[in-house]
Amino acid sequence: MLPAIKNKNIFTVSQLNSKVRSLIEEIGTVWLVGEISNFSIPVSGHWYFTLKDSNAQVKCAMFKGNNRSVTFKPKNGKQILVKAHLSLYEPRGDYQLIIENMQPEGYGQLQQQFYELKIKLEKEGLFAQSNKKPFPKHPKCIGVVTSSTGAALFDILDILKRRDPSLSIVIYPTMVQGNGAEIQIGKMIKQANIRNECDLIILGRGGGSLEDLWCFNNEALARIIASSQIPIISAVGHETDITITDFVADMRAPTPSAAAELVSSSKDNKNEMLAHLCHKLSNTIHHYLSIKKQLLTQSTHRIEKQHPNYQIHKQNQQLDILTNRLENYIKQYLSYCEQKIKHRQYLLQLHTPSKQLEQQKVRLTRTVQRLLGSMDKKSLNIQHKLSLTLEKLEALSPLATLRRGYSITQTAQGDVVTSWQSLKTGDKLRTQLIDGEIRSTVN
Repeated sequence: MLPAIKNKNIFTVSQLNSKVRSLIEEIGTVWLVGEISNFSIPVSGHWYFTLKDSNAQVKCAMFKGNNRSVTFKPKNGKQILVKAHLSLYEPRGDYQLIIENMQPEGYGQLQQQFYELKIKLEKEGLFAQSNKKPFPKHPKCIGVVTSSTGAALFDILDILKRRDPSLSIVIYPTMVQGNGAEIQIGKMIKQANIRNECDLIILGRGGGSLEDLWCFNNEALARIIASSQIPIISAVGHETDITITDFVADMRAPTPSAAAELVSSSKDNKNEMLAHLCHKLSNTIHHYLSIKKQLLTQSTHRIEKQHPNYQIHKQNQQLDILTNRLENYIKQYLSYCEQKIKHRQYLLQLHTPSKQLEQQKVRLTRTVQRLLGSMDKKSLNIQHKLSLTLEKLEALSPLATLRRGYSITQTAQGDVVTSWQSLKTGDKLRTQLIDGEIRSTVN
C-alpha cells in the first residue's frame, strides 16, 4: 500500500524545473576551461556550443550582448577559458552555462590559476589584516631580495642613498623570472630570516607580462612569505601589476622605487607616514570594496533572473530551437513533396496518350498475331474436317456408283425411277451416266 502524499509535496514539471534553476543559479559565477564542440550561430546572433573535456561535457549559451566583446573567432576543437554562471533551460530541463566572458586557454589559464590560488589562500586567512606584521618606525637595516643585475635594485639603492644614507642594505641576489625563480626567492627569504640581520625586507623586480611575473604567483613562495618573521614589502612590477605576493606580504608598494621611499626617512617623514596610512586605508577600502563587489555581483545575478532581458534571452533561445525545428520540418516536407512529385511524374509518364497508344499497339499486334494464328489453326482444322467429310461423301456419292457402270433414271419431274410400274406410255425420262445423260420416251 502506497503512503499518503500531501498535495504540497507534488510538483508539476514546470515547478520542479523552476526550483532547480533557482538552486543552480545560487552557485554564482564560475571559471572553467574546456574544448568547444557543436558550435553554432543562429540568425539571432547568439552563440550555442558544448564545452567538454575527456570525461564530461556541458551545454553553453553566450548571448549577443556578451559575445561582441570576444576578440578571437571561436571554432570547434579550440581550448578556451570562460567566466559563466549556471542556469537551467526550463522548457527542456537542460542544465547549461550562460557565458559572460571568453578567452583563449593560454593567457586565460594563467589568470584562472591566479584566481584559484588567490581564493584558496584568502579562505585560509593568509591575506587577513590581522596577520600583517608591523613595520619598525626607524629601520636601521634593509634587506633587498631581487636580481643583482636588475634595474629594480639600482632604483632602490639610488633612492635609499639619497633619502637616508645611514641605512644599511643587505642584498639577497636571486632570479626573479623563469623556471626555478620562485625556489631561489624562497631560499633568500628563509636565509634572511635565519641571519636575522634586517629590520624589513623589500621583495622586488621591474614590470613585465603575466608570464614574466608568474614566479611571484607561486603557492609555496606565498606560504614562505606568510611565515617570515621579518616584515616584507612586495614591490613587484608596475602599479597595475598584481601578484599573490602583494596580497600575502605585510605591505604592497606599487613599484620598487615606491618601496624604497616607504622604508626610508626624510624631511617629509610626516607625509610618508600619511602616505603609508593612506596606502593602508587604500588596502582596507580595496578589501571592503572587494567584499561589496561580490555582494553586488550576487545581487546582480538575482536581479538578472527577474530582469526582462533574462526572459528575452530565454525566449530567444527557445525561438532559436523552434526555428531550427521548423527549418528541419520544412526540409523534410519539401523532400516529401519532391518525392511525391517524382512519383506522380512517373505515373503520368506511364499514362500519357503516347505511352497508352504504344501499349495498345503492342497489345493489338499481339492480338492480331494470336488471331491470325487461331484463324490459321481453325482453317487447317476445317480443311481437315472437309477432307474427311468429302472422303465420306465421295464414298456415299451416286457418282461413285455411276463410275462402277450403274446409272440413275429420273422422270421429267426429277423423281428417281425405281420400278417400271410407276411409268406409263409417253413419260419423258432422263438417264444419268458418269459422263453425261440420255433422254428417252416410254413407248
